[in-house]
Amino acid sequence: MSVFDNKWVEQILALQKEDGSWGHFHTLSQPTKQQPITTEQALRRLRILGLTKDDEPIARALAYMENNLLQPHPTVFHEKKHDSKTYGDLMLATWIRLFDPDNNAALNVAKKWAKVITCAFQGGEYSHTQYVAAYESEFTKLNPKAGCLADFVVFYQLALLPDLLSRKIESSMLDYVLVHQRGIVYIYNSRLDALPEPFASREANGYLAAMELLSDYSLAPEKLGFVVDWLKSQRDDNGQWDMGSDVKDGIHFPLSDSWRKIEDRKRDCTLRVTRFLDKLEATK
Repeated sequence: MSVFDNKWVEQILALQKEDGSWGHFHTLSQPTKQQPITTEQALRRLRILGLTKDDEPIARALAYMENNLLQPHPTVFHEKKHDSKTYGDLMLATWIRLFDPDNNAALNVAKKWAKVITCAFQGGEYSHTQYVAAYESEFTKLNPKAGCLADFVVFYQLALLPDLLSRKIESSMLDYVLVHQRGIVYIYNSRLDALPEPFASREANGYLAAMELLSDYSLAPEKLGFVVDWLKSQRDDNGQWDMGSDVKDGIHFPLSDSWRKIEDRKRDCTLRVTRFLDKLEATK
């Protein structure tokens, strides 16, 4: 069955605008009747539902984002407390790379952030002083003071950097991320080395999202073995997983057209967990 036969895909694509966007870009933009979904929300959901850069709606969205990324002034994000250009470029490059890792415009941004993170961990442990110095050097801006610029343990930076760090730097960074007190901004707000309980919960849903993000790194099989053991222990007697009805968030779930039947929910949960486990096995 084609991904375009999924009712959730149909609903989202019906809202796509001629320029390839869904209106406002950033997830934190407030939905309205005229703007029920942001571009970022649409891309996140469509990626989970299986669309790729080879699908025409995604290709149009990628062209829209690349065009904006190449503009000299910010067009997708405006907020006084942030460096809007750097933050906007970070968001755009991240979403482009999630669908097209080799895109040159996005890679130019990603490589700057890779240099920043490499400098921050060059001594083996995180140095905020080195982070700030490298940030100011790469982006010619003063000390990053707010949100996802002041702290790199954020969805955007972590989604942007796979395949761009040395093994040594990646190892040190992942060790730091796993014990970060605030988790990963926009994804999960607790330490990642503490497993969530119970498994059938919104907390576990967010935790799994954080692990899915980290699974793109080459050292994920080595660093996330404890997550694999945890997930395998959560299987029911039939070898399936069930995260419960509360995880129906319109982002990661549902994958099926409906959860009226428990069997459909279990199938969706099992598919998600199996994809994660298979990915770690494939990168060993």
